[in-house]
Parts: sequence; C-alpha cells; structure tokens
Amino acid sequence: MYKLMLEQTYNIPPLPPAYNFETLRILKALNKATRSLAEVKGRAPVIPNQGLLIDTLSLQEAKDSSEIENIVTTNDELFKASVDRDRALQGPSKEVAMYKDALHLGYTRLLETDLVTNRTLVEMFQLLKNRDDGFRKLPGTGLQNNSGETVYVPTQDANSIVQQMSELETYINSDSDLDPLIKMAIIHHQFESIHPFPDGNGRIGRILNVLYLTKEGLLGIPILYMSRGINKTKGDYYRLLQDVRDTGDWEDWIVYILDVVTETSALTLELIEGIRAQMAHFKQAVRTNHPKIYSQDLINNLFRHPYTRIEFVMEELGVSRPTATSYLEKLSNDQDLSLMKFSEGRNNYFINMDLVDLLSNGQTK
Repeated sequence: MYKLMLEQTYNIPPLPPAYNFETLRILKALNKATRSLAEVKGRAPVIPNQGLLIDTLSLQEAKDSSEIENIVTTNDELFKASVDRDRALQGPSKEVAMYKDALHLGYTRLLETDLVTNRTLVEMFQLLKNRDDGFRKLPGTGLQNNSGETVYVPTQDANSIVQQMSELETYINSDSDLDPLIKMAIIHHQFESIHPFPDGNGRIGRILNVLYLTKEGLLGIPILYMSRGINKTKGDYYRLLQDVRDTGDWEDWIVYILDVVTETSALTLELIEGIRAQMAHFKQAVRTNHPKIYSQDLINNLFRHPYTRIEFVMEELGVSRPTATSYLEKLSNDQDLSLMKFSEGRNNYFINMDLVDLLSNGQTK
C-alpha cells in the first residue's frame, strides 16, 4: 500500500508554472473578478470600525471554510462559541471558533511585517489545531475520495516539504509579472498540493488566500467571503485541483477561482451593505427610544457579536454588571429592535436576530 502511494505522488513544479495564463477565458474572468474585488475594497469603509467588519464576517467564513472539510456546526453553536470559551473547547464548534482566531493572528502578523511567512502559517496551524508542531515529518499522508480511494498523495519527505514551502514563501512575497488574482490561484494550488500540515491544510490555505489579497492591496482588510462559494461547488474545487496535477492544464482551475472571487465579492458587498443598513436602523432606534444609554461602543458590541453577553458589554464599554444588564434588558424589550434574550442554563445570550439572519441567509427579517 505504501509503495503504491509513493507511485502516485505528484511532483511539485517550480514557481511560477511554465504556462500561458493570458488566454481569452482567463482574461475575461480576471476582468470581472478585478472589478468585483475593487468594489469590495471601496465599499468596506462604510463601516467605520473595520475590526467589527472583520470579526462579523469571519464568523460565517469560519463556518463555511470548516464545512468544506466536513467539520460541521450550526450557526447557533458557532455564535455561542464565539462568546463562550468553555463551549468553544467542545466539539466541532471548537475548530470553527479557532479559525476566526487564526485569521486574526495571520492578519496581525501581516500588519507587523507586510509579509506572509511560513512562520505565520505555522503559528496559525498551531492555533487552529491546538498543537505545538508544524510541517509534516512522518510519511503516510494520502487524500481519499468519498469512496475511500486514494486520489492524491503529497510529498512524503519532511526535508522536501520544508524546501517546497521555503520556495512557496519566496514566491508569495516576491514581485511577479502575473496579476495578483492569478498568482493567488497558483499559490493556493501549490500550497494544497504540498499539503504541508498534518491537518487543517484547506482552512489554512483559504486564510492564505485572503491574507495574500490584503498584502497585495486588492483588499484593505481580510474580508473576502470565499468559502461559501467554494462550498457550493466543492466537487468542482477538488476535481479541478487534481486536474492540474494530472494534466498540467491550469486554465479551468484559474477561471474557477476567479469566478469564485467574482461571486463571493458580490456576496460580501451584500453583507457589508446589509450590516451598514442594520447598524443605521439600530443606531436611530436606540438614539430615539433610549437616548440615555446610547453609545457607539454599545452599537459596535451588538454587531461585533451576533450573540453577546453581559460580560462582553461590561468589558467593551467599561461598565458595571448592573449597568450592562440594564442596557441589554432595555434593548431586548424594544419592539423596534431585533435583540432577543435567550437563556441556557446559567448563561444569558442577547441575540441580534436580524444580523444572524443576514449572516446565515444573506437577508434580513
């Protein structure tokens, strides 16, 4: 079995690939993706608190990216885990919650260095998987389809993995004649083909996508919501990854990724506009109905955390427990707002229902 696996190993090509990426199909798809992504970058600042936008959008991205790898959790569990570390340490919601933290870590490192490094990727892996190791050292890794058939075997030798990742790191951070969106698709394919980590490669690879686009200035902040688009066409995603390995023809893969960028840019724009509209409504209602408790920090809290708790309001607004409790109780009793109180055991959650509907379904109530 192991000998057979070795015979199936894909030879990782040098970067950049020897391929003509200026075909008509690629250029048409690139033009659409570039325009769509520019709209996202231009529209994101309508939410003045950019950290809020990263936190809010990364929750659903975490859920969808994890689901691609069959790590499934409900929105209810996801949102609870985002504000409850004890819950986040249990079941599938743990890894989904850690995805958001890994994205934050990667973005922090990017801001510090203006680079996407292997050290950052390892740190994200360690956080995501709660491990202290890094690149694979032991042979035996093979990827299987739903029938249990081994369809792809990445590099088995630990030294080769280190060398290939070093070359990929250099490529990520070097100048190129290729458009950054095309280069992103190449980087993602190369990373997934090296498959450097014992687990979590798909999720780290998708964080790498958005960090790279941010590094290249195509995004102001890492908010492109790509995983929902990939999740809808998961079969195509894995098939086209393998087709490049089998045939050396990159066109279908590049066009697929560019189309995902176009589609998910439109979704991200809808989410940004939906959040903006909801925040404006919420702000006006609180100003009108509860002027004594209104503050922008309170509004930010309720949109940073679709499920919030008294402790979060205390911490982020610097108020006492009775004051935080009073704020949330008043807002949850307001018919003009969608804040709903939900009790589970000793925990009280205050749920921004319109925001949850927007993130889950792309629409408000």
